[in-house]
Amino acid sequence: MTKEYELNIGPNHPGIPGNFSLHLELEGDTIVKANGDSGYLHRAFGKLMEHRLYLQNVALIPRICVIEPDINEAVYAMAIEELMGVKIPERAKYIRTIILEAARVNAYLFGLGIFAAATLGLYTLMQWAVGDRDYMIDLFASLTGARIYHMFIWPGGVRRDLPPKFEEDILDWVKFIKDKLPDYDAVFFKNSMFLHRTKGLATITKEEALSMGVTGPNLKATGVAQDVRKDEPYAAYPYLDFEIPTMTEGDAWARTIIRRLELELSLNLIEQAVKKMPKGPVWTKMPNPFKWYVPRGDAYARVESSGGEYGFYFVSDGGAKPYRVYVRGASMPHMYPLAEKLLIGQKLSDAPQILGSLNICPPEIDR
Repeated sequence: MTKEYELNIGPNHPGIPGNFSLHLELEGDTIVKANGDSGYLHRAFGKLMEHRLYLQNVALIPRICVIEPDINEAVYAMAIEELMGVKIPERAKYIRTIILEAARVNAYLFGLGIFAAATLGLYTLMQWAVGDRDYMIDLFASLTGARIYHMFIWPGGVRRDLPPKFEEDILDWVKFIKDKLPDYDAVFFKNSMFLHRTKGLATITKEEALSMGVTGPNLKATGVAQDVRKDEPYAAYPYLDFEIPTMTEGDAWARTIIRRLELELSLNLIEQAVKKMPKGPVWTKMPNPFKWYVPRGDAYARVESSGGEYGFYFVSDGGAKPYRVYVRGASMPHMYPLAEKLLIGQKLSDAPQILGSLNICPPEIDR
């Protein structure tokens, strides 16, 4: 007789990438039903923004995505700029690109490190990745004094020009990470344990991915070269030369390898942006930020985050506060319904690998 039972994984569990829970129904060790249970982290950011002045929200929004906070600053600023008809200076476009790509690299380092350690026991990669990421965090701190939440990108451009030696220092960091990639490959990406536990696991087709609203590496792993940086270029991306990496396997292995390729792509984009960046102003003069009255209308601004398409839908009634804000976190469709679908029929021991390959960020769900 096969016994059916329920098992809760999370919100504090080494195989769960963040503060959310999974309710699993199992027959033996086979998953027959999976229900995500979010809500253990911060919530209601969209509603909070509607009760704050536009400038006050600049300090609030980075917390929606802790690992990659700068994407929130960018989409918030872009939505306001669209409604106000503001064009940002050319140098500011390049600075935004550098910051966004550095934040993406940091997010990949952290995510891959967690995947390696929490699901496969490869703690060496976790220690390397977190340590290497910390060098860039030190550079971020030089922008505003803040290590994690920088509040550096805001409407009109960026708060101030880059500090002395920043460009030289970030190129040194890029070279340092590139030199470490062969070690990352040897320890993790070419590790037989990683290959054995991920190849052929939780495969999804491009048709299924598109029907569920999947974006980012999870979509690119099915062969679809969809990327906001190419499809709807923003910041300095129109001036940079790059191609979007794709694979066709659509499994946990391909999703993880895409992130490895994207990490290297981001390093190359930082190099290009630094070398092509012009001199000049970094901010378009705006009214008193405590008295921003954004014209009536609505706008949707989006960027390509490490998880996929990340956007803000913004509605203004012409007042000093947003009328409505909706945050489109990239992780929402990757948890509901994608993870719930992919887990069915899998072994309980494979659940952490599946979730790690999807790179779900709970703050983007509990927003």
